[in-house]
Amino acid sequence: MGFFLETLIGGLMAGMLYSLIALGFVLIYKASGVFNFAQGAMVLFAALAMARFAEWIPGWVGIESRWLGNVLGFLVAAVLMVAVAWAIERFVLGKLVNQEGITLLMATLGISYFLDGFGQTLFGSDIYTIDMGIPKDPMLLLDGVFEGGLLVSKEDLVAAVVAALLVAALALFFQKTSTGRALRAVADDHQAAQSIGIPLKRIWIIVWSVAGVVALVAGAIWGSKLGVQFSLSLVALKALPVVILGGLTSIPGAIIGGLIIGVGEKLSEIYIGPFLGGGIEIWFAYVLALVFLLFRPQGLFGEKIIDRV
Repeated sequence: MGFFLETLIGGLMAGMLYSLIALGFVLIYKASGVFNFAQGAMVLFAALAMARFAEWIPGWVGIESRWLGNVLGFLVAAVLMVAVAWAIERFVLGKLVNQEGITLLMATLGISYFLDGFGQTLFGSDIYTIDMGIPKDPMLLLDGVFEGGLLVSKEDLVAAVVAALLVAALALFFQKTSTGRALRAVADDHQAAQSIGIPLKRIWIIVWSVAGVVALVAGAIWGSKLGVQFSLSLVALKALPVVILGGLTSIPGAIIGGLIIGVGEKLSEIYIGPFLGGGIEIWFAYVLALVFLLFRPQGLFGEKIIDRV
């Protein structure tokens, strides 16, 4: 029982990190109605920026505190992601207002490749580290309840708490603020939103900025766990099955979908993997997403689209 709970907790914490990346996809889709394939590149670009600025800034201003360097690196990287959001709206999306969804989709693919290359041009292509000061050794819980106790990673626990707080803040932002309601209106119909005075350009800048900050938080957490390297953009692809499972327009769906996939891949790898030769954790999420596309394409919490003919 103890081992099962360890696996379950590990899956839940991994699922929260998947949900954090999936939020970026949901945010952009809710504002523009297009699936943002650039989100993985944004995670990599933001993580590279934070890692390099955290390394450079202490030398520039003459400080020795690594913690303060990380904080300043995070803040400068956040400003950079807002600037990237402004540039995307000014030079790409602003030129494609009211265009077909496939046009916007191809635009995000172009943005993705541009950010991948531009990020490595600015910050280099080596593997960099982000030291958040979080202990990486596991802690022992419930030693008196289960034989040997439960080993839980402190780093994963802190990361899951940060992800949960950010998810909750964004959910409140969308549901309780006028800007959040405006974002939902823009997602429903660009032209109708403009006709009632909602500034489309400002809304797109806001949502891409928020998605950029979410990508920065996700990049910092995953960079601390795995190192900042090109594979981070591939890790972000694990969020694609999450949004398919939860629904492209649902923030709660991104949370639930991430938890289901995080727990499912961990348990299947441990308990089914030995019978199939292992490797289930790699493809489990994508097979589950395929099943949902076949039988419930709108996901668990997505809006069902009905076409009247």
